[in-house]
Amino acid sequence: MNLKPATLQSIDEVITHYPVKRSATLPLLHLIQEDIGYLPPDTCEWVAAKLELQPINVLEVVTFYPMFRQKPIGRRHIKVCRTLSCALMGGYKTCEQFEKEFNTHRGEVSPDGEVTVDFVECLASCGTAPVVLIDDDLHEKVDCAKAKQLSDQIKAEAKKR
Repeated sequence: MNLKPATLQSIDEVITHYPVKRSATLPLLHLIQEDIGYLPPDTCEWVAAKLELQPINVLEVVTFYPMFRQKPIGRRHIKVCRTLSCALMGGYKTCEQFEKEFNTHRGEVSPDGEVTVDFVECLASCGTAPVVLIDDDLHEKVDCAKAKQLSDQIKAEAKKR
C-alpha cells in the first residue's frame, strides 16, 4: 500500500491507543481513505496484517459503513442530503441538477474527473434544507438555481487549475 510517511506514522500511533488491536480497524480505514481518497483493493489484507486479523474481518467493516469508498471519486465530492427534511424541500431535484450540470450519475465520477455526486444520510441541518456538503463546506437551502450556481463555481475553479 502506497501511503504517505505521515499516514504510516499516524497508523502506528493510533494502534497504541487500543488495548485490543482489532478496535483500531475504523480509525485505520479512515486514515487510509483520507490519504488515498478511497480504499484500494489491497486495503483489507494490509489492515488485517497490521492488526493481526483475517481480511474478512476488515472487509466486514468496509462493506458495512457507507462512508467508506472502494473506488476513486472525483476531485470534488458533492454530497446531497436525502433524508426526510431535505427530501421534502427538494433534495432529490437538487441532486438531479448536480448530475445534469456535471453529466454524471450518483456515485460515479464525472467524465472530466472533477466531481462525484452522492446522496448521503442526514447532514444535521434540517432547518435549512435541502443541504449539500461540497468537500468540507456545508451549503444550505440549495435549490436547483443554487445548485447551478455552485456547479458553475466548481467549473470555474477547475479551469483555473
